Amino acid sequence: MIEQFEKVTGRIFDIQKFSVHDGPGIRTIVFLKGCFLRCRWCCNPESQEFAIQKMLRAGKEETVGRDVTVGEVMEQVLKDMPYYRRSGGGVTLSGGEALGQPDFAVALLSACKEYGINTAIETTGFSQFSVIERFLPVCDLFLMDIKHTDSAKHKEFTTQPNELILENAKKIAQSAKKLVIRVPVIPTFNDTPQEIASIAKFTKSLGTVNELHLLPYHRLGYDKYVGLKRDYGMGDIPSPTKEHMELLRATAAKEGLDVIIGG
Repeated sequence: MIEQFEKVTGRIFDIQKFSVHDGPGIRTIVFLKGCFLRCRWCCNPESQEFAIQKMLRAGKEETVGRDVTVGEVMEQVLKDMPYYRRSGGGVTLSGGEALGQPDFAVALLSACKEYGINTAIETTGFSQFSVIERFLPVCDLFLMDIKHTDSAKHKEFTTQPNELILENAKKIAQSAKKLVIRVPVIPTFNDTPQEIASIAKFTKSLGTVNELHLLPYHRLGYDKYVGLKRDYGMGDIPSPTKEHMELLRATAAKEGLDVIIGG
């Protein structure tokens, strides 16, 4: 059965091992090239373009992006099977956006399931639901961003409106094995108690979602913008304080959700 997936090709830019974020247990994160959004704060700007790029890092030019087969990725994934089994971990597809390479992403997740490996994807949810449906049988966990409930502000900071995203969240909530909503908390964009409360209310309305993760903004991707010769859209805005994040956590928790800072 695994043979039918092994030769499917996709484009990635990194494989990160021994991650303890982005899903339960110890995980291997596969970062795919290409994204439908252009979030101002994106910490992986090299993921946004599907094209293979050149980026300066520590004064040296690196090639960002490579074409791989599912079989080649699985060679790396299977080396860490003992860690997945001991910790309840597995494989998470990140990016970029896995929904932008559905043939490759679904084949890779399917190959993982052939070996009994837990699977997850990080997603913006910005896609036709017919694409998302292909992931449902082979994805154990959807980690989905809800960045804002106001469509105009969402478009201002990400280049895309949010109606399709919110509609897909409702459908995923009813169809997925598990859905966790994540909120990148971005100063000047969505970091007020009122905005977080609105996202928490929407999350509660989904009916099947109990977890909400608040991910504090950071500037760790800044050097990548420099290396790509791109402007950094967030300027010198600082990260939110621990006290402010705790205020937002308490605000969201009023909806009866399990609210985690980070994750």
